[in-house]
Amino acid sequence: MRPVTTWPKDEVHSDWIAEEIAVSISYNSISHVVMMATPKNLKHFALGFSFSEGIIESLDDVFDCVIKETPAGIEINLDISLRSINQLKNRKRQLSGKTGCGICGIESLQMLQREFSPITCSEQFNHRAIQQTVNQINQQQHLQEITGATHAAAWCNAEGNILHIAEDVGRHNALDKLIGLLLEKNIDSGKGFIFITSRVSYEMAQKTISIGAPLLVGASAPTALALSEADQYGLCVIGFARPGRQVVYTHPERITKSYPPP
Repeated sequence: MRPVTTWPKDEVHSDWIAEEIAVSISYNSISHVVMMATPKNLKHFALGFSFSEGIIESLDDVFDCVIKETPAGIEINLDISLRSINQLKNRKRQLSGKTGCGICGIESLQMLQREFSPITCSEQFNHRAIQQTVNQINQQQHLQEITGATHAAAWCNAEGNILHIAEDVGRHNALDKLIGLLLEKNIDSGKGFIFITSRVSYEMAQKTISIGAPLLVGASAPTALALSEADQYGLCVIGFARPGRQVVYTHPERITKSYPPP
C-alpha cells in the first residue's frame, strides 16, 4: 500500500497497488523469455506458457520447476525433456515480452503460424450460463477489486459457475496461469469454457485452442485474426459479454437457443 491523494477534495488515504515484476523463464538453464507479470501463481504461469506456446506437450515433459527471487526479478527454471528442448529449438522463438504484447521478438512472420488439433468435442452452452459468469466475475476478481489494475481468466462449467480464476497485470499471463492450473489439476478442458475480462485477441484464441476448450468468452471485442483462427479450429467465440447482452461470432452451433425471461 502507499499514500495517495484523491482529487478534487484532496483526500489522503492508503491505496493497494498491483505488483509488476520481471519474470524470466528458462529451460534446462537456458534463458528463453522475460515477461512483466504479477508475482503470484508463477508455477502455473510457467507451465501454462510452456504448454500454450507448444514447448511442452504435457506435464510429463516437465521434471522440475525451480523459482528463485533475485534483486532484478524472479527466475523460473523448468527442467524439461529432450523432446521439448528440440521443439523449443524448432520453434526458434526468442521473446522479450511486455504485458500488452505476446509476440514481441519473434524472428519471422512465419512463426505466427501454428498448427493445432481441431476442437471436436460436442459440448454446447446456454446463453444464460454465460450470463451467470458475467454476473459472478466481478466478485471473483480479488486483485482487481483492491487494485483496479489486473486482468482475469476464469474456467467455468457448463452452468456458468466459475470454478477457477487467475489474475495478472497482463491478459496473456492471466490466461497462461489458468491453463497451467488446468493442467496441474488434470481438468477436462472440453467440459467447460474460458471467460476473459479483455478483448479476444489472436493469441488469446490460440492459447484457448491449444488446450481444446470449445468456447472462449471475452468481455470486449474479438479481432479479425482471432476469429479466423477460431473459424479454422472449431472454437466458438463470444464477445462483448455484458449483463443482458453478448455477441456470438463463430461456431454458433455450440450455443443452444435460449431466451431471456419475460
